[in-house]
This record gives sequence, C-alpha cells and structure tokens, in this order.
Amino acid sequence: MTVLPDNGLPLAAEFPHATHEQWQTLVEGVLRKSGKDVSGTAAEAALSTTLEDGLIARPLYIAPDAGGEPGYPGFAPFTRGSAPAGRSLSGWDVRQRHSRPDAARTNEAVLADLENGVASVWLTAGAAGVPVAQLDRALEGVHLDLAPVVLDAGAEFDAAARELLRLHETRGVAPDAALGNLGADPLGLVARTGRHDDLTAHTAAATELAKLCHQRYPGVRALVVDAMPYHEAGASAAQELGCSLATAVAALRDLTAAGLDADAACGQLEFRYAATADQFLTIAKLRAARRLWARVAEACGSPAAGAQRQHAVTSPVMMARRDPWVNMLRTTIACLAAGTGGADSVTVLPFDHALGLPDDFARRIARNTSTVLVEESHLARVIDPAGGSWYVERLTEEIAQASWNWFQEIERAGGQAAGLRSGLIAGRLADTWERRSEQLARRREPVTGVSEFPQLAERPVVRDTAPAGPAGGLPVVRRDDAFEALRSRSDAHLAATGARPRVFIAALGPAAAHTARVTFASNLFQAGGIEPVHDPAPLGPDNVAAAFASGGATVACLCSSDTLYAEQAESTAAALKSAGADQIFLAGRPGERKDAYLRAGVDEFIFAGADAVAVLTSVLDRMGVA
Repeated sequence: MTVLPDNGLPLAAEFPHATHEQWQTLVEGVLRKSGKDVSGTAAEAALSTTLEDGLIARPLYIAPDAGGEPGYPGFAPFTRGSAPAGRSLSGWDVRQRHSRPDAARTNEAVLADLENGVASVWLTAGAAGVPVAQLDRALEGVHLDLAPVVLDAGAEFDAAARELLRLHETRGVAPDAALGNLGADPLGLVARTGRHDDLTAHTAAATELAKLCHQRYPGVRALVVDAMPYHEAGASAAQELGCSLATAVAALRDLTAAGLDADAACGQLEFRYAATADQFLTIAKLRAARRLWARVAEACGSPAAGAQRQHAVTSPVMMARRDPWVNMLRTTIACLAAGTGGADSVTVLPFDHALGLPDDFARRIARNTSTVLVEESHLARVIDPAGGSWYVERLTEEIAQASWNWFQEIERAGGQAAGLRSGLIAGRLADTWERRSEQLARRREPVTGVSEFPQLAERPVVRDTAPAGPAGGLPVVRRDDAFEALRSRSDAHLAATGARPRVFIAALGPAAAHTARVTFASNLFQAGGIEPVHDPAPLGPDNVAAAFASGGATVACLCSSDTLYAEQAESTAAALKSAGADQIFLAGRPGERKDAYLRAGVDEFIFAGADAVAVLTSVLDRMGVA
C-alpha cells in the first residue's frame, strides 16, 4: 500500500490546469448532443439566463468577474455590512408584523411573540390596524425600552407617533432608552394612495418628528424609506432600489432644509426592502443597497453616515393563495437570503398572509424560521458569507449600476414626488410587470402549487379578513393573480353545479408513451381549475369515443408520443369529434403534421412555453364557466 507524503493537502497539485476555453469546448459538446450547434462564447451564452433590468446570469463565473475589492464590514461603501461585527454576535433582529384591529388580541399575540424569540414589533396602527387611541392596550406589558416598536400608521402616522412617545413618557421610559421607528413615510403614502395634496403637510409633520427624535430620542428613528409599495406594484430589484434612493434623497433635502445636518438626517432613516425566494438576487440587492446609500451619503459630505439601516420583509408578491403551505418554503429561502445579505431586521410574513390575518400557528412558524436559521443553521455566525462569491459580487455590481441609472432618471425628471405625479414611475413599473406576467403566464416563472403541481382537491384555508390598507395609488400585484382568477371561476362553477369543469385526457398507447404528456397536460389544466379525467386503459381510435362519453367532459386532450401521434392522432381526433367533443387539444408541438391534425379536428396545441393563461381562459370561456 502506498503511503502518501505528509505535505499538506494540495488537492489540485497533480492535475493539469484547465482553461476557460477548454471548459467552453466541453459545453459545446454537451449542447451539440441536444441539437444546438454553437461554439465559443455562444456556447456559454446558450446556457445564460436573462434577468430583469437587462441583467444576464451566466452559467459560470471566474475570478476576474468579481471586480474590485468590496471592502470590510463597518467601512464605506458598506457592501459587506453596515456594522463591523455584522450580525455575528446575536443574529438579526427578528421583527414580527401585527395588523389585527382588536387591541386585546393584538396584545396577546405581541406578548406571545416577544416571549418566543421575536425582538421587535412592527405594528400597523390607524385605519388598517389597531386604532391609534388603543395603542396603550395593544402594547400593554411590553417593555418599550427593551423591545423596539416600529409603527406603520399610514396617513395617521403623526398621531400614532405622538401617542407612542406619550406611552414612553407615562411608563417611565427615559428618552435615551426609547427604541424603534415612528414610521413616517410621506412619499410612500403617496405611492400607495395617489394623494399628492397631503404631501406637503405630511412632509412637514415627518420633519417635525425627525427633529424631535434627533433632539430627545437618540434610539428612535422617525422615517421609513419603504420600497415595498414599488415592489408590490411589480418593480424589479433595480427599480425598487432606485425608487428607495430617490425617496431617501427627497427626505434628506427636507430634513436638511429644516435645520438638521446631513449626518443627523441620515440617522433618521430606516430602509425597508423586499426579500424574495430568488436567493442570490436578494442577497445582491441588499448588498447593492448599502453600497448605493453610501455613495449618496458621500455625495452629501457625510460618508460616516452612510451605514444603511435595513429592514427586510419577505415578499408579499410571491405569496400564493392556493396551497399556501408552500409559502413556508418561499419565506424560509427569502429569510435566509435576507440574513445572508446583511439585513439588520427581518420580518417573515406568515404563510397565510395572502389569505387574511394570520393564526397563532402561522405566526409561530414565521418567527421560528429566523430562530432556526440563526440558532441551528448558524447563518449569522459569519459576516457577509456570500462575499467573495464571483457570481454574487458581479450581481451586486450590476444591480447597483442598474439601480443608480434608474435613480438618476427619476432625479432628472424632478425627483420621486414628480415621478409619481407624472406617471413615470407607475408606467415603468407597469411595463416591468407586464413582461413578468408574460413569463408567469407561460410558466417560465413557475409558481409551485399554483401554475405547477396544483392540488384541486385541497381544502381551502380560511382566515379572518385583514383590514384594507391604503389604496388608490400604485397597484398591488401578486404572482398568482392570473391563475387565481381562473381558479376562482372554477370554484364558482363547483359551488353552482356540484362539479368542476372537466377535460378528458385521451392517453394513447402504453404508459411509457403517454405518461410524460399526461402529467404535463393534467398539471396545465388543473392550474386553471379544470379537472382532468383520465381513463387508465390504453386508448386508441376504436375505444376512445366510449371512454370520452363516460367521462362527463366536453373538452378532450390527446397525449402520447410523437410516433403514436403520427399513427393515431388524426383518427382519434375524428372519433372524439364524432363523440361530441367541443374542443380537442394535442399535448406537444405539432411539427410538420400540424395542418393534418387541424383538418382531423384538433383545435389547439399545448406545449411547454405556451401561454397557459390564455389557453385556460379560452377553455373556460368556451365551456361557459363564468
């Protein structure tokens, strides 16, 4: 037996050095086998993915892609973290959201959260939450000098802020011990409501709160720069950051005009961003946000004030109403990305957020998501664990550049308020969401449990109705919107008739020939609430009519291999038409036999990349499902 020398562990020492070009040559061979005859950089491009904002995710990154030195945590440009120790000492601040109007029940939930791992409270007050006059009851028993309270009171932010500060005083909390954020966000309110007439008054009130906090409450910030209205309107990552920068710059102008210096003005802002299940994009977005804000602070002559305070919230846009249990997986990934990206505070929205007010179980899972990631996965132990990844560093740089370009465009148009008033921001976000909606409709951006692998037999999850938030401004979109509309039509049909709309799956030949396309077609139709009826017996032109007649459907879909299609599809389609099929689909691309299939009675073809929403809408329309 050969004994290896004890000279360390140089694993690659005996292997020849491979080049990028050699790797591309191997990729060429793989692609050639799949029918793509490309070479060199074109081979690598064939494996690349186009993202929003014109970004490209390549299949491989190498050291030169990372760019320059990103710096160190606690030092400008703060890409690697706002604090020198990051969140390595105690993990990120676990912040739970509460919006139930009943002050007593909210109090029970707040205390339960604080006793079980939550560090700060994000409390909706006013018309969309706890009445301002009942904040005392909602926060009864809460140690305001230990648990920061972050308010979200919409147009009532001034009254809510002053009531919270009054509670600090009446409970004997010293001004320098008070913690939290008063939640003033005048431009965010305009974005949500479209009401520009109140902006001047709201800005003045927010400015007075900022001055008060600066003078008396060093641990309390007055303003939130909330990017969630833009995210929820369909913004891309760069658009979200660009809007937040323009909002923050507008706030700086107002605060410094009121007498605060730039350092003090920056210290009154906390930034709120969405964390999505796109792990790497979220990590890079948060890193880019800190870098961008450091640049703004530097331009204002206050580089030391450029450490951005970040509050990350798991994305409401990604939350599905059907099969909501899958949301637990989405929020776990989003929370991981937010923590890895260096967020100071993280809110995990409960899995039933899209359905109404969360129950106790949903809130427990939400807060425990952070607990597991911090305490069991030790995610916060290393500062900026994604730093140094060639992909993450490059993506951070590209998002930062795209965000800065959008921010500058808003500034050239007169700033955030002008951009909202003119429709520039709404129009650009609508364009982005239209493109993304196309990807969702074609299932190129799949939504598990909704557009992929739906469960028609699932029992609906019912929750108390949540109060309506501010509305009238930018739209609020969800990834599942189009499919939810289809499923709602199916639900109404079920309630009215006792059965869902059905499609007969005509599986031709043996299982080996039809299983893949049967699965594909069944998933597609169920995404629209259409129940597939599948006769397990092998079907063909001779017996398909009888099977169809017993299935209770008026629409049929042929599923099999291309070989069997060539032999049986035309005769089977003719038999189905004779049996009364109102509409016949064929699963798969028809190729050169398309005209023959159409002449035989096939009406439409379904395949990967087809517009599923358009197909399903037309089927329900033709079935008369309202």
